[in-house]
Amino acid sequence: MLNAYFAEKYEGKMLLRFDDTNPSKEKEEYEEAIKRDLGRLKITPHSVSHTSDHFDEMFKLAERMIKEGNAYCDPSPQETQQKERFDRIENAYRSQSVEENLRLWKEMHKASEEGLACCLRAKIDMKSDNGAMRDPAIYRCNLTPHAQTKEKWKAYPTYDFACPIVDSIEGVTHTLRDSQYADRNAQYRWFEGALTLRHIEFQPFSRINFVKTLLSKRKLQWLIDQNIATDWDDARFPTVAGVLRRGMQVDGLKEFIISMGASNNTNLMEWDKIWATSRAVVDPIATRYTALLSANLVPFKLENGPAEAYAETLFRHPKDQSLGKKVRLFARTVWLQQEDVAAIAANEEVTLMSWGNAIVRAIEKGADGKVTGLSGELHLAGDVKKTKKKLTWLADTPDNLVDMELIDLDFLLLKDKIEEEDDVKQILNYNSILPHAAKGEAAMRTVKKGEIIQVERRGFYICDVPYVRAAAPMKFFFVPDGKKFMGVEK
Repeated sequence: MLNAYFAEKYEGKMLLRFDDTNPSKEKEEYEEAIKRDLGRLKITPHSVSHTSDHFDEMFKLAERMIKEGNAYCDPSPQETQQKERFDRIENAYRSQSVEENLRLWKEMHKASEEGLACCLRAKIDMKSDNGAMRDPAIYRCNLTPHAQTKEKWKAYPTYDFACPIVDSIEGVTHTLRDSQYADRNAQYRWFEGALTLRHIEFQPFSRINFVKTLLSKRKLQWLIDQNIATDWDDARFPTVAGVLRRGMQVDGLKEFIISMGASNNTNLMEWDKIWATSRAVVDPIATRYTALLSANLVPFKLENGPAEAYAETLFRHPKDQSLGKKVRLFARTVWLQQEDVAAIAANEEVTLMSWGNAIVRAIEKGADGKVTGLSGELHLAGDVKKTKKKLTWLADTPDNLVDMELIDLDFLLLKDKIEEEDDVKQILNYNSILPHAAKGEAAMRTVKKGEIIQVERRGFYICDVPYVRAAAPMKFFFVPDGKKFMGVEK
């Protein structure tokens, strides 16, 4: 989002490039998912490319480095190389002849037994305090067929080698680089100098970390593999697909990201701020409906209520008539929520929202002390401003109530700050999906998948499963608003 924002602000071009230097890790399905996510975020790149588009140029530049004495083929085992780099020791292959390096280079691309044992390393500085400068590998053999180039190549450049080259070729002027890789900036600059590449400006930024949130793709994939999560669009995931499915608004997300900017501070943030910016976008467009939790619904009989149920047409949003109308049913008996009637006193005047006032005359209670029924009469001449209790209600008619689940989603993890060594199984919240059976008004049958509504006096919800038939409940996810993370208190 920041790349797209800066490109637009300074009349530049945002390039989308897929780094496919390692054929063992590349999957075309991931590329399609990334493109799809960018579309969801309303981001259109100027161009789409692959690092593999430039393998020919990189091969020539690597060979040039060998000829100029800036690279050498090392057949020593990887463990030996790692130890030597740690101990800052130069091995014997570092000073072998250019001719021998070229010979081994050809063997690498033939994938011969001798070549497969080698990697090509940049000759920089084995004594450097910066580990990234201690002769990093820039080419490795890999016999896995490549998604783009198939079996043309047997050796592939590393990302660190490829990145400055392709940046230069594709005309990049500024690159946002994660500050956790700051040690590699010096390496990038060394390649610029050794290969006489065009200079590119860095803009460092730090990743935002959120409490109780996994950002590791590897660990998220594990949750999917273990059937703990459904897929990459699981509404508990911090993926683009996940947060949008849960009701995050793109414009609110963009506002939040731009407000953070390319900050160099490493932050562990609560989710409330990002959801608060989303709420500002949601509130003006979320249509209003009534739904009550199914458990312990209480009937309120209005002695002077309508003899027969009737319907009225109301606006779906009180402040924006352009969002259309809905039909609301009225009847002699209405259903109320147990939590609303628990403290009502006999002869108390209350307000039935979107209807008017009523006076409660009699209260029936069960053996456990809970209210089981109310009776009274409408008092539509009463002043709604003078009542203390404003009650949501549903008319008791055969075709009025729609079965649904109002689903709260808790954090996937129990620990705020996740460390690399943490065992996910030990900090996993195995009770993070909290469905609540509910009844909704008839008009909710028209709500479409992905539409955000406001359930009166409860909060915002996004429709995940729309109405299909009476036997299949609708499903709504609660949309956090910066103040409440769940619609039903634990």
